[in-house]
Amino acid sequence: MSKTYLAIVGGQSLAGREIRNLLSEQRFPAQVRLIGADAEEIGAITEQDGEPVVVSSLDQDNLTGARVVFLAGSHKASRNAFDLISRTTPAPVVIDVTGGLEDAPNARLRAPFAEPVSYTVPSGAIHIVAQPAAIALAMVLTRLHAAHPIRSSVVHLFEPASERGQRGIDELHQQTINLLSFKSLPKEVFDAQLGFNILARFGEEALQSLEDAELRIERHLASLLAIEGKVPPPSLRLIQAPVFHGYSASIRVEFETNPGAEAIEKTLASEHIDVRGAGFDPPSNVGMAGVSGIGVGAISTDRNQPRAAWLFMAADNYTLVAENAIGIARSLIAEAA
Repeated sequence: MSKTYLAIVGGQSLAGREIRNLLSEQRFPAQVRLIGADAEEIGAITEQDGEPVVVSSLDQDNLTGARVVFLAGSHKASRNAFDLISRTTPAPVVIDVTGGLEDAPNARLRAPFAEPVSYTVPSGAIHIVAQPAAIALAMVLTRLHAAHPIRSSVVHLFEPASERGQRGIDELHQQTINLLSFKSLPKEVFDAQLGFNILARFGEEALQSLEDAELRIERHLASLLAIEGKVPPPSLRLIQAPVFHGYSASIRVEFETNPGAEAIEKTLASEHIDVRGAGFDPPSNVGMAGVSGIGVGAISTDRNQPRAAWLFMAADNYTLVAENAIGIARSLIAEAA
């Protein structure tokens, strides 16, 4: 039997590299082909499973024979790749981790970490991996609501620069250096000072507004919560933090009856949720870097409202997306075996 073949379009991107690393760490039984999403990637020499690999061009020949194609590059590259995939026989399963095909008629939002085991999608669907913060929040709220009904919740979500890709990381890095050197600041991505600062809104010339990012998280979260039933969606505020990587969130949950911190800890503790109870340091975006799943801690009752409790959550945005994408691939390959 020939070995399963997977393709990653945009294998040099932040998302693509994370998928590659996890496939290698998990010893996924498949051969991986890296396909350049942009012209500068094509022909680059990189490493996969300890062996040198040349990044291939985005054409039909390099997509033919793949069982699964991960789309991890730009939205334009994803659309170009899908145009080629749609003319390939048999067509591979498409797993889009950046949302470039989110508006396609047969797109289906996916997040195995936040879905019931029995959840299925139609054959031929484009699997859109949900926004990582939406996945993390859905994991917390669905487990809590199933055991202790929620009346309402409020989330202050702190977004890292890496959600704007490598350009976001580079701009925050250069701003930090320039501030310490008393030089002018690059502002092509955020159109505002992010270094040593917290932003509730970007400048008018930013590549993407913070409001649009917030709305996308809310849409994805509402869809994920609807899968498990009538979990009340939270009131959410997205804040841009001056950190390179990893989401963190302060969450206030008001229950019908507050079960207390210990019961909340027991409810949340699971395969993909690491609960840091009393006596342990709460999770942080730095501490969760490269760590599977999400971390939750600093759980306490709201002193001004006995029905409510506070939680602190952190997660590696790219690891969480890659884990869910690989989970989709694993289940689909197993079904076809």
